[in-house]
Amino acid sequence: MPFISKIQRQSDYSAFPSHHPIVIDNGGSYFRIGWAGESDPRVIFRNIIQRPRHKITGETITVVGDHNPALLKYFDCTRTGPRSAFDNNVVYQFEIMEYILDFGFDRLGADQSQIDHPVLITECACNPVQSRSKMAELLFESYGVPSVAFGVDAAFSYKYNQQLEICNNDGLAICSGFNTMHVIPFINGEPVYDACNRTNVGGYHITDYLKQLLSLKYPHHMSKFTWEKVEDLKMEHCYIATDYESEVQLFQKGGKEAEEKTRRWQLPWTPSSTDEAAPSEEEIARKAAFKEKQGQRLREMAEAKRFNRINDLENEIRDLEILLQRLRHVEEDEVPSILAKTRYTSKLEVESAISKATQSLRKAKGEPVESIEKTDPSAAEKYNLINVPDEALTQEQLKQKRKQLFIKSTSEARQQRKQKQIEEELERERQKQLEEEKRRENPEQYLDELRAKHRDLSEKVDQRKRLKTNGNHNSSGGVGRGERLNSSQRERMRLLTTAAFDRGKGEDTFGMKDEDWQLYKLMSRDNDDDDDDDQPDLDEAELVRVTSRLREIDPTFIFKAESGSSTAEAPHFRPLTKEDFQIVLGVERFRCPEILFHPNWIGVEQLGLDEMAGNSIQGLLDKGQCSEERITNSILLTGGSCLFPGMSERLEAGIRMIRPSGTPIRIIKASNPIFDAWRGAAAYAAAMQFHQQTFSKMDYYEKGEDWLKKYQIRYTI
Repeated sequence: MPFISKIQRQSDYSAFPSHHPIVIDNGGSYFRIGWAGESDPRVIFRNIIQRPRHKITGETITVVGDHNPALLKYFDCTRTGPRSAFDNNVVYQFEIMEYILDFGFDRLGADQSQIDHPVLITECACNPVQSRSKMAELLFESYGVPSVAFGVDAAFSYKYNQQLEICNNDGLAICSGFNTMHVIPFINGEPVYDACNRTNVGGYHITDYLKQLLSLKYPHHMSKFTWEKVEDLKMEHCYIATDYESEVQLFQKGGKEAEEKTRRWQLPWTPSSTDEAAPSEEEIARKAAFKEKQGQRLREMAEAKRFNRINDLENEIRDLEILLQRLRHVEEDEVPSILAKTRYTSKLEVESAISKATQSLRKAKGEPVESIEKTDPSAAEKYNLINVPDEALTQEQLKQKRKQLFIKSTSEARQQRKQKQIEEELERERQKQLEEEKRRENPEQYLDELRAKHRDLSEKVDQRKRLKTNGNHNSSGGVGRGERLNSSQRERMRLLTTAAFDRGKGEDTFGMKDEDWQLYKLMSRDNDDDDDDDQPDLDEAELVRVTSRLREIDPTFIFKAESGSSTAEAPHFRPLTKEDFQIVLGVERFRCPEILFHPNWIGVEQLGLDEMAGNSIQGLLDKGQCSEERITNSILLTGGSCLFPGMSERLEAGIRMIRPSGTPIRIIKASNPIFDAWRGAAAYAAAMQFHQQTFSKMDYYEKGEDWLKKYQIRYTI
């Protein structure tokens, strides 16, 4: 299998004897593989895969871990994203795990699928037996390894630091990893899993939380917040506050100290030129030709789709007519046996299917579609008098018929109105989704189109408001109301003027004659079908929506309405400056890592890191296995997420709040929180007694999963 990778392949695989173990640190973030007894792993890569397609041939390849950007540019990565084999630090996607192991063994230098070396692979604490058995099955069946051993990564890290005399024989290992956090007590050098605690929050959640905060704060720069860049920002700028509340108040007050703790990330920015050259005629013609070519292609695709639809409907109608013709020439008792091979249950359903398919065919051909009345037996019984002539009904039945007509028309109108509301809501939701997808595909083009739409709507609304408020043509050149009145409005104005003139001549006798009421009906605004002054202005509603959208995504948009005036100023777009392309990291620096101590901020209702440590200590004390002083005097921090500045101080302050006063607490950091798990496993596999801690392929076939469930290595050998 070819791999697109910038990792060099090892060439000394055959130099190691077959009994020399291979050590694998299978972490949720990175995969590390090497030889037992060495100080560093040979191969390190991200524990993910991606399956893009070649842009020309359409061939799908598998990209594992780190890739070569110079080669990956020939592949389309937009339809697939990185995938991991882990779910909360437990391997559950073993087809992905097989790709990872293939790549790891290949980079280590293995020239064949058969691996003749024992394998020591790490796992999480209290790993489910199903995951362990699937991993053993994969290693034995697919790679043919002679023997396998499983060990907990945090335990290997603690034992390695114990050999370096950093931590004691009794203590607490706090592992803050990529997907989870574990707290494992150690008594006499062995882990006590009964008092172990776990929370499903880790470095992945911190990065994701920071990405969400930055996307909400800078929606117009959302495309710049890639996962890799946000990960770099987290590792470079984030820290853990010793006192979160006081740190927040510090940034709320502002001042010099808050400014010193603020970091800025400058995005690429080029000053806009005021004298940009207009596009040439050739460029305009080229773009128009390209646009026309794309439009023609879309029209051809739509026509081909329509032709296939018409062909399918014609075939369906022909088959249904043949079936219906056959049903008409058989006895009634033979109909069920014929329909048993179809999805229809009666002759009426076949006729209804033919009618529906015919209507769909006419619609596909662009012909007028006739409305089909749905026959509902219950409705026919409910409105049984509607189709009966009046002459055949009694006086009481006529009243019932009128009542049924009224109920039926009201019910149908209500259903139509409800259906129309549902369709309008679905259409609005669909348009909203299409607009969001369009913005994500090309934010710059979407923003330009939105600005042009806002400009056109503003001009249209302002012109309509000027026509409504200005007087007749006068010396100032204003457009009069009389020139925008339609014929019905002008006739009503004439009648009102005439009636007012006649009323002033003498006694007011309007309304005494029948002709006066006829004149009243003519003057009524209800008869003016063309008067739309009181109708809601759709353009104004659309202008409000577009304005609100521009305020969200465009930092240069300025739109102010004059107070006390119904007209709005034209929008102004200030030139973009360097500050518009700056990402300011303030409270986000310590707010995101704080979820390690408050997982409920992201909806994970579990214990924080300090509470987990206190819970494990209390569990040991309840069983009387060790004194509190021996445990709290050696608390080791390991894992990539413990590298944040301030982690030790914050954890110590949190444990002191939940433990008795005066308890000695010593928190130490591992010599290398990232590599110590692999180094501890490599040192363990290099010991002479290691082969006694493994189980062979023969043991796997004879003892099966039950023995795997009881299997546990001893870390003191």
